[in-house]
Amino acid sequence: MQVTQLWRYPVKSIGGEQLESASIDELGIVGDRGWGVFDVATGTVLTARRSPQLLFASARIEDGELIITLPETGDVDERSASAALSRWLGQEVQLRKAGDEGGTYEVPIDFENDANWVSWTGPEGAWHDSKLSRLSLVSTGSLGDWDIRRFRTNIVVDGSGEDDFVGDHVRLGGDGVDGGAELAVCKQIDRCVMVTRPQPGLDRDIELLKQINAERDTFLSIGAIVTRPGEVRVGDSVEHLSVDH
Repeated sequence: MQVTQLWRYPVKSIGGEQLESASIDELGIVGDRGWGVFDVATGTVLTARRSPQLLFASARIEDGELIITLPETGDVDERSASAALSRWLGQEVQLRKAGDEGGTYEVPIDFENDANWVSWTGPEGAWHDSKLSRLSLVSTGSLGDWDIRRFRTNIVVDGSGEDDFVGDHVRLGGDGVDGGAELAVCKQIDRCVMVTRPQPGLDRDIELLKQINAERDTFLSIGAIVTRPGEVRVGDSVEHLSVDH
């Protein structure tokens, strides 16, 4: 297997950036989910589950600085982002950098009906939904014709069979013995209403999630924690390792 795509999403639930290379630390790809949009009224981290409009913005990191691009407004920096996002969304929000406290997230119980929601608290550090998924990976075989942006996965690899990695380790890059980054694959990632939300070039698609539920038992892509930080590039090898390698 080889890495075919790398993606970073600097702001949770906002569009991200495709990379040729990335640094990986204990929290995943450096800068990934490093910021979140907080709903001031509820204290939750706002996501496209609750506010699909977020997916029509995008974010990138240039020279270490966060830049958010909003429809019509254009580029805004971190200092002006809270005010600009509040105007655009029509509600008071704050852009917050990840820190020592986890965020509170929400998801509708029924993806076809947004009437009832459940909430949970995620891990500290980057704004990830789960401490067992600091970095996500999917194969081209699993993706098929689906657009990777639907799933906001960090690493795309060629081939198939990534579900077999769960419970084992994966090495990205290196010379087969040393170097590269290493992951412990903890889980399959179950999909929610997020993947159905519209975004630039993609319409709302409830049927997509129905298909994943029927054919893949809700799961698409795998979640991992980082056991050895390192650098990864498009074209790097992906090696499946046993736990006791």
